[in-house]
Amino acid sequence: MSKEYTLEFQIDFGPDGQDLLPVVAQDAQSKEVLILAFANRAAFEATLSSGYATFWSRSRNELWKKGETSGDLLKIVEIRTNCEQNSLLFLVKPEGKGACHARKANGNPYSSCYYRRLNDQGSLDIIE
Repeated sequence: MSKEYTLEFQIDFGPDGQDLLPVVAQDAQSKEVLILAFANRAAFEATLSSGYATFWSRSRNELWKKGETSGDLLKIVEIRTNCEQNSLLFLVKPEGKGACHARKANGNPYSSCYYRRLNDQGSLDIIE
């Protein structure tokens, strides 16, 4: 049976567990997309064991439990996979002041990493 029609969880992080899969973190209540990150097998297993979104940081080349240093944790409510089982959706409950590492002028984080939009002039406007 193909991945699209099975109820068997078949996410594949590659033979060594290091393949990175995209993970969208979405606020379970508001449905706002908070962040797009990546997970390997270790990050996914850390997410399952802790109950908090954990990713693989490509820039730091290490596991990254979102909010571990800032306090802006993302509590897992539900985990979904797409039809081809090659990406994940974490429905989360944000704990803290926001999900983004970028800060507003007042020092608080943006609630989502998607706080800017492309305008008609080809530049960005802050929408939060």
